[in-house]
Amino acid sequence: MAKKILVLHGPNLDLLGEREVDVYGKLTLDGINGELNKLAAELKVEIETVQLASEGEIVKKVGAAKKEGFAALVINPAAYTHYSIAIRDAVAAVSIPTVEVHLSNIYAREEFRHTSVIAAVATGQVSGFGLNSYLLGLRAAAALVK
Repeated sequence: MAKKILVLHGPNLDLLGEREVDVYGKLTLDGINGELNKLAAELKVEIETVQLASEGEIVKKVGAAKKEGFAALVINPAAYTHYSIAIRDAVAAVSIPTVEVHLSNIYAREEFRHTSVIAAVATGQVSGFGLNSYLLGLRAAAALVK
């Protein structure tokens, strides 16, 4: 049976392709999910992709991940990266390998984006590579659960 990996997209990522294309590019969330599904098949892992805007929904989904059979988490917490202690605590509590991903290089942007409260409880972080941040994150998560 293939290992299951949860790919969780945070707030405003459903607007990809139309918002701040100079920062995030023209690829839509559906496009990213399509590429992730192709890679998942190649890596022989099963993924579920979900986009949630509310902090509480994200906390609930992360908290249930292990019970729902997920072996790892790839998460782009978006703006919540910088201040959501609730999401940080959910990632820590669920105790599954977690890869934090970001399309843009958060350290090359506004100063308030330079801090990730999630990074300290994630297994690793990939940022600044656009679509490849997600693909590298999925590769890392798959390697961690093999």
